[in-house]
Amino acid sequence: MEAKAPTVSIIIPVYNVEKFLRKCLTSLVEQTFQDREIIAVNDGSTDHSLDILREFEQKYDFITVIDQKNRGMSKARNRGLSLARGEYICFIDSDDYVAPNFLERLYNACVKNDAQISCCYYYYLFPNSGFTFEYPFRCSGVLTREEAMNKLLRDMQIQSLVWNKMYKRSLFTDYNIQFPSIAFEDMATANRVFAHAERIAVLDEPLYYYVQRSGSTLATINASKINDFIRAVAMVRVSLEKSGQFCQYRKSYLALTRKTALCCYWYVLRMHNEKKSMRGCLTNMRRINRAMRHYTAESFDPLSPQLPDVVCAPTDKKLEKDYSIR
Repeated sequence: MEAKAPTVSIIIPVYNVEKFLRKCLTSLVEQTFQDREIIAVNDGSTDHSLDILREFEQKYDFITVIDQKNRGMSKARNRGLSLARGEYICFIDSDDYVAPNFLERLYNACVKNDAQISCCYYYYLFPNSGFTFEYPFRCSGVLTREEAMNKLLRDMQIQSLVWNKMYKRSLFTDYNIQFPSIAFEDMATANRVFAHAERIAVLDEPLYYYVQRSGSTLATINASKINDFIRAVAMVRVSLEKSGQFCQYRKSYLALTRKTALCCYWYVLRMHNEKKSMRGCLTNMRRINRAMRHYTAESFDPLSPQLPDVVCAPTDKKLEKDYSIR
């Protein structure tokens, strides 16, 4: 007889986080909401992360460990999603941890408000110093799809982060939504999921601890990640165009591109400073500006399959001038 499906599935991609993994798993084991399963996907870790996962798997029957070759966070999340059985799903990053009532508060927010997505806020935590502060730009309440999409696209009061939310699993499975294999994959995916939710509940409570470690995406910025950031914004435009929603959310999308451009300028400065070479820095900034103009143009073609690189590293050869989508 097949076991009863849990109410919530928690998906954790794991890669070389032995220093943080026990705290993450312990925070999920000790949740006040118990009707859940944990699917941890070890993505080819070369440290002792898999040993820690197997230890927890042996101790708790609601934990399943999947071991695969290194394929990246997106593939790990997609693998976990394909195995999830819960009515609701959460994605947790394996170097972070959550408050004891994280699942309970998000689940109740969905059920009591007939919402398909619930969100909470989070703490930034710096592990070396222990310094912690709350994310400042917040809202609360039950939002319509249009209200939530506008806030999500502006990426302030609701961000495209995947890990501080609970989703009806059907939002992914019914519309065949998966994470693309790029950095900043959350941004490229979130709007596609929110576009199918009728109601979104937002809790003005920080229930998630976002650990700022040295190996995180933003701490190790490079040309490839900057290009993926720009690519993710372009993918948002593509999905809005294909769903016929771009005109409705045009102002919010333009606000997103302005914010992205400023972030990319800063990342380019950081990259060149770390390489101790400012050669090509101004050219990279100009290319970012041109790319953003292209991705906000009325003549944008959403059917083009390629989203080419924009920024080149200080040691790279000069990229082709024409970076329009082909």
